[in-house]
Amino acid sequence: MSMPMPGQSPSAWAFVALLFIGGCAAKTPSPAPWSVFPLPRSAPHDGLAVVSQPDGYGLHIFLETDTADPEVCKPRWIPDPARLFNGRGTAPFSSGLASRQEFFEAMRRQNILEAAEKELELLCAARAPEARWQWLDPPKSEAEVDPVQLPALEGAELLTNPNEELKRQKALLGENTNTDGQAEP
Repeated sequence: MSMPMPGQSPSAWAFVALLFIGGCAAKTPSPAPWSVFPLPRSAPHDGLAVVSQPDGYGLHIFLETDTADPEVCKPRWIPDPARLFNGRGTAPFSSGLASRQEFFEAMRRQNILEAAEKELELLCAARAPEARWQWLDPPKSEAEVDPVQLPALEGAELLTNPNEELKRQKALLGENTNTDGQAEP
């Protein structure tokens, strides 16, 4: 079977025109997935946008520091990122919660680790300028996640027992201090 030559049939001209148009048409490359850029939450350097889908969908990773030791500032990893929307638009925003699996997948990518390290180092410099910067690798699986240990509450921060408080009030007023909920005889 031979290829039709122009001049032999109208369909041959259409075929040649189609080849010409198809070959000359500029292909617009789709944006590369997994782009990353700073996206602050409430202060400079405390958030990182990771665009993992061509439509701008992705993660908003919250960056935190651990300054429990005043000599050292290191990352405090929060593996529960927000969902990023419009990551390729002019006003990216986050809402809701993305999965930890997406966070772990993102943390396995070198460009995201480098961006996180840079932003966290800048965040540490702003929050604890005298402290030494120490990099800690992020968790890359559920087994590596350390729950954040919040400081224990001090006695002054605790509420008093309501029954004890009621007894003190009644004693001040000169009333019976029986607060066990039973009626008096």
